[in-house]
Amino acid sequence: MNSKAKILERIARDGMPEYPYPQFDFTPQRFDDRAATFAERLAAAGGRAVWVEEGESLAAAVRRCYPEVRQIASTMPDAGATMNPDEAEDARSLVDVELAVVEGCFGVAENGAVWIRQNIRHKALYFGATALLIVIPRDALVDTMHEAVVRPEVADFDYGCFVSGPSKTADIEQALVFGAHGPMSVTVLLR
Repeated sequence: MNSKAKILERIARDGMPEYPYPQFDFTPQRFDDRAATFAERLAAAGGRAVWVEEGESLAAAVRRCYPEVRQIASTMPDAGATMNPDEAEDARSLVDVELAVVEGCFGVAENGAVWIRQNIRHKALYFGATALLIVIPRDALVDTMHEAVVRPEVADFDYGCFVSGPSKTADIEQALVFGAHGPMSVTVLLR
């Protein structure tokens, strides 16, 4: 019997000691103004938060945020889309779309992240578009990730992710590059 077999035999015979989980005794962080904190933290991550103005349509708000774009991919009926990404047979055809307008579930004030649940055919749109505009309800902000991860939208999904600002990467010389592996800009539109 080799040493590996002896070790495994002893573990099987004696078992492993059980240790109780530690008690997490902390008070969750709360922000006086979630929206302002969310906007500040999103800006620190390289993104921006914009509010839909009173009486403004979603399409008008999209145009206000990105007035120069000609190609808008979205499944949201009132976004002013020029193409429906669900009609694309090949996900690669969505790479380099100028602007993707997608629906987010909620935002997290502590880090400026937004939970996006896949409700489109190809998730490549989230990461292949040049710019990403995420639409969330203005009252759908939580303070911390502790609150975020227990929400039903996170627990019940096929695919979803948190997005906080545009794609970023840096090399050993600390040169920060935006958009190397995903959108070059991310805007969260609160309506």
